[in-house]
Amino acid sequence: MKVKVLSRNPDDYVRETKRDIHRVPRNYNPALHPFEAPREYVRALNATKLERVFAKPFLGALEGHTDSVHTLAKHPTSLSTLLSGSCDGQVKLWNLATRKCTRTVTAHRGFVRGLCLDHRGRNFFSVGDDQTIKQWSMQPPEWGQREEPLSTIIGKTIYIGMDHHWKDPVFATCGQQVDIWEHTRTEPLRSFTWGNDSIQSVKFNPVETHLLASCAADRNIVLYDMRGASPLRKIILSMKTNTISWNPMEAFCFTAANEDYNLYTFDLRKLSEAMMVHQDHVSAVLDVDYSPTGKEFVTASYDKTIRIFPVDSGRSREIYYTKRMQHVSSIRWSLDNKYILSGSDEMNVRIWKANASEKLGKLEKREVAAFNYAAKLKEKYQHHPQVKRIAKHRHVPKSVYNETRIIREQKQSIRRKEENRRRHSAPGSVPKVAEKKKSIVGVKE
Repeated sequence: MKVKVLSRNPDDYVRETKRDIHRVPRNYNPALHPFEAPREYVRALNATKLERVFAKPFLGALEGHTDSVHTLAKHPTSLSTLLSGSCDGQVKLWNLATRKCTRTVTAHRGFVRGLCLDHRGRNFFSVGDDQTIKQWSMQPPEWGQREEPLSTIIGKTIYIGMDHHWKDPVFATCGQQVDIWEHTRTEPLRSFTWGNDSIQSVKFNPVETHLLASCAADRNIVLYDMRGASPLRKIILSMKTNTISWNPMEAFCFTAANEDYNLYTFDLRKLSEAMMVHQDHVSAVLDVDYSPTGKEFVTASYDKTIRIFPVDSGRSREIYYTKRMQHVSSIRWSLDNKYILSGSDEMNVRIWKANASEKLGKLEKREVAAFNYAAKLKEKYQHHPQVKRIAKHRHVPKSVYNETRIIREQKQSIRRKEENRRRHSAPGSVPKVAEKKKSIVGVKE
């Protein structure tokens, strides 16, 4: 008589550990698991709750400045290097791994208005209220030698901002006009003007590197081509734009931080309306920076908070704040997509996690698998009311909470007034204007 038996290799179901943990074979036939969805829902709910329990984004502060931190600059090749400029004219170089200041440079008299590093990370440039552009070496001076700039350019007016080209030894400054400079020259290669007001900020496109954009005090966002002799296009908004940030993955998209508490994402190919209006701040947005993936950006606001927005969402997914943090004037997203760096008025540079509940350090394979499984569960059940409520809930400062309620009431009042006017007017005399077009006054070429 022949007997058939099941034969298994022990290596397939016994792990190599100190104690044998037997792996349970699983049958994926849905007919045998009638309660699979309820079990997965409970796991998704627990994963969402644990995510909020472990959401501790603040990592530490870099202390050493004696005045408000006005501007920050990332190193293009070194993840552990950060530059910060303050309102007392000092520039500090930080080692983020040790959280120590490695060098202090007394760069200007008055504010340090702008900082940038060259495309190789060997030198950095600074502009200030003393009407000078200075080039400094990233290497400290020899023992006993005095800290001196490599070159100094004395301008005719105050420079308010600057940015460096992503591939060439060229940088741009802004003030009364936008100037394009080369490292070895003391005169600008070309200058652009369109209007008479001062220009707040200038940024190079990281993909189409010959394109750049500036924000002026007369509510304009002006686009330039460095190869041309005149500006390309100008978009006029209802309120002033403080700065912009280009999407590093989509050459034609940029996000503008505006004084009307909102951010506007535009497409170069259609400037007549915004792609998305991002609302949540309760005061002027002062700075914005994209993540390296181009899927999210982080904002700094006068309301003493930091928010993280998905590109395709009008609402923020995260809000960061501390009791001691004052108006946040500058923000940067690290090039490894893990950290956020902020500079604020109470003289601190703070380090935050980009994902508030992420576990730092080396992870075991089982931990990685568990995190991935929890992420998929949260994605699958994200629209369920309970999961959605827990995932969205955030504690905010009392001032922000009260101001949010006031703004909501104001918007409801305006909407109610428009509906009443439309109801008691001739058909078509009070047209409906989309939120994406309300703040755009016009586009000029």
